[in-house]
Amino acid sequence: MSLVLEPPPPPLSKSKTGAPLKRCFTSIRTALPPPNHRFRASRFPLHPTSSSRPTVTVVLKTEKEKNAVTEQKDPPVRIVAVVGQGSVSPLKCTPWEEVMMHTAKRLKWVDEGYDMVVVTDNFHQSNYQTAMDLQKELACADILLVVAVTNQDSVKWIGTNSGNIPNVICFESDPGLVNKLGGSYVHSEMKGSIFDKVVGISQLKKTDETKEVVQTVSEAWDRCNSDDIRFCLLVIINAYIQPVPTLKNLRSKGFSTLNCMVKNCGPQILDCLMDPNCRKALQCLNKCSPVDQVCNYRCIASFESPKLEAFSLCVLQKNNCLDLDAKIPEKPYVQPMLKFRGKDLCHETAEDLFVGWMGSLDWSWRVVAGQNPAYDQFPCQYQLFYRGKAKGSFWYEPVFQVKTLEGELVWRRRKYRVKRANVPGTFYFSVLDNGVVSKEYWTIVDVSEDFSWGLFHYHGAARVAGQSYTGAVLVSPDGP
Repeated sequence: MSLVLEPPPPPLSKSKTGAPLKRCFTSIRTALPPPNHRFRASRFPLHPTSSSRPTVTVVLKTEKEKNAVTEQKDPPVRIVAVVGQGSVSPLKCTPWEEVMMHTAKRLKWVDEGYDMVVVTDNFHQSNYQTAMDLQKELACADILLVVAVTNQDSVKWIGTNSGNIPNVICFESDPGLVNKLGGSYVHSEMKGSIFDKVVGISQLKKTDETKEVVQTVSEAWDRCNSDDIRFCLLVIINAYIQPVPTLKNLRSKGFSTLNCMVKNCGPQILDCLMDPNCRKALQCLNKCSPVDQVCNYRCIASFESPKLEAFSLCVLQKNNCLDLDAKIPEKPYVQPMLKFRGKDLCHETAEDLFVGWMGSLDWSWRVVAGQNPAYDQFPCQYQLFYRGKAKGSFWYEPVFQVKTLEGELVWRRRKYRVKRANVPGTFYFSVLDNGVVSKEYWTIVDVSEDFSWGLFHYHGAARVAGQSYTGAVLVSPDGP
């Protein structure tokens, strides 16, 4: 059921923050379509005398901002994750315990009220107090997540102590473990996860919403990356506990939506329905969960066309017929690099770091690895940064290869306007992507003195599509 944007990944290495970095880029050396613009190259020589490689430093602030008070509107969501002692995940062979600890940290970036406790299943071998402490956590848990637990003593203990937890989900664990959603049991044929093949639902209404939750969580988990593991938990919180702000308002408003579309966008709708590619795009999007960015963007990238752009521009961007809204995330806060080659970073130098190898090569950088599975992970991706003809103008053009849903490899290209933010090393990006405007806040985290690698981070939102997102890319001159 999973959607695959790239070939199976090689073994995982951990980042400085303990986060698994998904290296999902295939080394594909193909000729880059020649850039259709003039550019001014970087002022820096790309091979300085000293070729030191400074440590990449990322500052992640998960605490509340100083002197700011955030009112807690909803009660905390309590999650307990039990992982098999010594178990290894498919995320580059990172231990499941580390993956879950990282997930707990990233949930705080969504909402400070999401509390996740991570324990290994050797608690029954520990002292009596450890088991008692876990029992207390389970007594007030909203979600129990069980991963890679096969020890029979652990299975028996979890079964005895999880009866009152309304949501229990088990992945890669013993088939004797019970799974629940919204307080009702979900029976399944176990093949690694509870959602591989749902064969029956007891005491659970077979509504479209329930089926959608099952399918969305299944497909997200099968993609095997840290973003989608967190996404699985957010979908369950949103469906059965309390609304998740980043997932809200992603459903059409019934008659009001239809009325808006027909009244304002009749010709564009007709043109789209008459065009085979545009019609395929709509059919594909209709099958995706509205909160699944990977599925949605793969549909768009697979079937993009001028008719789809005109449809989206009218229905979403100009008239916002779905009445959606999304804001650029504020967390995690990532500090930009402060110095380059011993000097304080200024705005012009920061632009030169983006320009990178442009001039010596036909591109600035090639992406080695990306954090966001929807927007950073493609078989091949070039970055082109350059200064425009107008004074102070700066542009970014990613040129990337997409494997479509029909199995073809095609090239796509976007064009972003870039403006300096207040702090050197930070920038505002904006792009019209298939009829929808996305705005992003980029940070240059670090670039090596010899330009052998760079690390860029971004927050973004497509407001009228109801999508907010974060991502990061590791780049080099020649890619993977």
